[in-house]
Amino acid sequence: MNYAAPWWLPGGNAQTIWAAIGARRGLGPPPRWRRERWSTPDGDFVDLDWAADAVDDARPLLVLFHGLEGSSRSHYAQAFADFARERGIAFVIPHFRGCSGELNQGPRAYHSGDHEEVGWILGRLRQQWRGPLVAVGVSLGGNALLRWAGELGDAAAGSVAAVAAVCAPLDLAAGSRAIGRGFNRAVYGAMFLRSMKPKALAKFRQHPGLFDAVRLAAARDLYQFDDVFTAPLHGFRDADDYYERASAKPVLRRIRIPALALNARNDPFVPAASLPRPDEVGGHVTLWQPEQGGHVGFPAGPFPGHVRAMPRQVGGWLLDRLGLC
Repeated sequence: MNYAAPWWLPGGNAQTIWAAIGARRGLGPPPRWRRERWSTPDGDFVDLDWAADAVDDARPLLVLFHGLEGSSRSHYAQAFADFARERGIAFVIPHFRGCSGELNQGPRAYHSGDHEEVGWILGRLRQQWRGPLVAVGVSLGGNALLRWAGELGDAAAGSVAAVAAVCAPLDLAAGSRAIGRGFNRAVYGAMFLRSMKPKALAKFRQHPGLFDAVRLAAARDLYQFDDVFTAPLHGFRDADDYYERASAKPVLRRIRIPALALNARNDPFVPAASLPRPDEVGGHVTLWQPEQGGHVGFPAGPFPGHVRAMPRQVGGWLLDRLGLC
């Protein structure tokens, strides 16, 4: 990736925080969404937000899987929607369960290795959309997407032509350790827990006895939250088992469709030492590891800046796989 951070935003934390709260999200009008609800095979539901003009199913479709506690309101989602509008392609954001503004019904939520959900969503989109599909996952969604591509191998080509992951914590244990220390724990970890703990306790009221609510209320970092909530609800023994079995890094050699993994080396959530090396991935995987960018940041331009630089390059890479660049 060809990226240079603006001089007025030095460091990974500044590039992360300003991209989310201060930079412009698009160069055109804000996206308008059309919501569609799907019933899941286990009797629950997921909500998808389609760009309002996503009606011509002969066009390419860009699918975005959001990050932890993300949604169509996230800065990167709106930036990718702006890119899709500019390039004249269709765009949709499937929400992981509980992230669309309404708590899901089942005794589960979502997690970083949710490749079965990703596969079910992509398979259904493939059935209903005539044009080619490409997919991007951001942070948690990127790990789940690459995990899906690795698990399916050659069969992934039946759903999508190419995939990309942006700032994905491909080694979940390393990411958990990074976000559980110092500034990261006080700022980012606390921010996530302010959203996640009330939703988890609401899930407990839906399904009494589902987990240890006392331990969850006492959780002070994401590791403790994952240990009492995320792991047991989704079939993992504990947080360590979850991180080991859900990480995408071990399956990157098995990916058989064009795949891009973009990680800034100054990402405060994802230590540079944990990033995959070229000899740890298969021939279908392209690694972009610029020195700057933060976590899903990559702001550009004069103050106040914008966050279109990353979607333009990542989206352009995906469309190039379709011969459209």
